Amino acid sequence: MKILKVAALSAVFAAQFAFAQFKQTPLPYAYNALEGSVDAQTMEIHYSKHAAAYVANLNKAIAGTPQEKQTLFQILSGVSKLTPAVRNNAGGHYNHELFWTVLTPVKNTQPSEKLAKAITETFGSMDAFKEKISKAGADRFGSGWAWLSVDKSGKLFVSSTANQDNPLMDVVEEKGTPILGIDVWEHAYYLKYQNKRADYLNAIWNVLNWKEVSRRYDEALSKK
Repeated sequence: MKILKVAALSAVFAAQFAFAQFKQTPLPYAYNALEGSVDAQTMEIHYSKHAAAYVANLNKAIAGTPQEKQTLFQILSGVSKLTPAVRNNAGGHYNHELFWTVLTPVKNTQPSEKLAKAITETFGSMDAFKEKISKAGADRFGSGWAWLSVDKSGKLFVSSTANQDNPLMDVVEEKGTPILGIDVWEHAYYLKYQNKRADYLNAIWNVLNWKEVSRRYDEALSKK
């Protein structure tokens, strides 16, 4: 049932690229499902307050503009020409919709053989990859995200963006299709971890949905 819920959320998430106005999709698990790594109070506030505000403010920001008829992908790919309100809220909406799907209460999920091979070939080992993306998140000054993405040639890369930017945007240096995003805004971890961002980044691996990340990897490659 949990797997079906994640699949349903992923399908709705994908549909956001085809239809606007935009809507927040339901979590595929309960607020307390990730306890031990992400506490219930943080998840509830994060989802029902912070993420909900991004989608509501995005719809307000694009009301009466050409972006009202654009897909989320179109908005993000041309965001350099749009207002800060559109940039911040479109990014916030996309980033969080991805984030919910790459977390899971299912224990010990594993990357697909294809993704595991690509990670080893690119970074040297799974441990080296985890160290690299965790460092990207830990070293991000202030608020932002750490990403695993696929570039235009189909290669994996790790990057970090400030605020609610992401690799789909035309304003970032390293562009690609995100398949894993880790939120390092303080509201994602502060209630449980306080200022210990590194502890939060270590705990995320316990609830990572490798099946979803692998699905996104295959999808990104199919579009190259």
